[in-house]
Amino acid sequence: MVKAQNNQDGPVAPLWVRRPEALLLVAYSVAALVFTGQIVAVILRGADWPTALSVLLAGGGVALSWWRPWAGLVVASAASFAVTAVGHDPLSVWMMAVLVLFSVTLRGKQPLAGTGIVAAFFLGAFMTLGGFRGGAIVGAAALFSAIAGGATGAALRIHREHWRTLEERAESAIATREIEATRRVTEERLRIARDLHDVIGHQVAMLSLHLGAAEIGLPEDAEPSRQALVSARSSARTVIVETQRILALLRLGDDISDDEALRPTPALSGLEGLVASFESIGLDVRPSIDIPAGFVEPGVGVTVYRVVQEALTNAYRHGEGAATVDVRERDGRICVTVENRVGHSLRDSGSGSGLGLVGMRERVESSSGRLTIDSDDGRFRVHAEFSPLGAAV
Repeated sequence: MVKAQNNQDGPVAPLWVRRPEALLLVAYSVAALVFTGQIVAVILRGADWPTALSVLLAGGGVALSWWRPWAGLVVASAASFAVTAVGHDPLSVWMMAVLVLFSVTLRGKQPLAGTGIVAAFFLGAFMTLGGFRGGAIVGAAALFSAIAGGATGAALRIHREHWRTLEERAESAIATREIEATRRVTEERLRIARDLHDVIGHQVAMLSLHLGAAEIGLPEDAEPSRQALVSARSSARTVIVETQRILALLRLGDDISDDEALRPTPALSGLEGLVASFESIGLDVRPSIDIPAGFVEPGVGVTVYRVVQEALTNAYRHGEGAATVDVRERDGRICVTVENRVGHSLRDSGSGSGLGLVGMRERVESSSGRLTIDSDDGRFRVHAEFSPLGAAV
């Protein structure tokens, strides 16, 4: 699969999104600093052993949470009871418990349960052993510090998952685009191969046949003309051989069925069948086809067919209501117009890649035609003009 590059295809993800363990290390580093500072304060103040034990209990909860998040959270939060019981300021223990809660929720654990555990221990110690010391302000600080720790960790985890989802979608979109482009190119290559085989091969074969007939009909004394015809027939055979070589290259990787490979080349005579095939799958088509018999060179006829086919495919996928198809001779040119109303929803699951329109334009230009695509007043219109012989319009 093609990998999306953040610095090329979109904004760069923050470092903590690309390396989520960095935030955990920061949280545990801050907790370690708080623990170290509290231990130093206990030593300098010469506090009794119950106070030191309560601080060590909180530090042990922090360390345990690295391997056992829930157990470590409970131990660090329960230390608030111990430090309150000995009459020490519980602020440092609260900070360590909140940092553990932050790391637990950041790792994807249930934020409501974690916040509830910490808030219950904080408020329980404050209202029982602490005897509401400090008043409502301290109680509110205990409650909201627990909520802040849990909410912050959960919010950052959700944000990180959102970034990951965007990156996965970008990778999927790039891979799908490449697959669709390859499929379209392969499909058009095989169409060209069939057209070359049936149109050019047939015309060169007929040319060789007529050259042979002309050679037979020459008088005995027309040796220079005979040699010229022999040379022309040799060139025609060379064209056939080279065409077969090109066809072999175009058909590399061709896995189409034998029935598909033997299907005759599309032509103007097949437009009615093409319209009927789209009507059979539910598209309302209103055709108006009026081209004099024998008026169009076969190669141009193939291009006209393909333009109508691609335009009706787009009308079926992206349009609504009836699609009008108008193919007629006007001022010595072939004019093709397919028009439909743009729909608000797609009939199928794919939104298309736009490569069909690119292929249509390239095919029209290869026949020396002119293609116009526009969308006005909610209607999508494809218009192409050709010379019947494929000369520049």
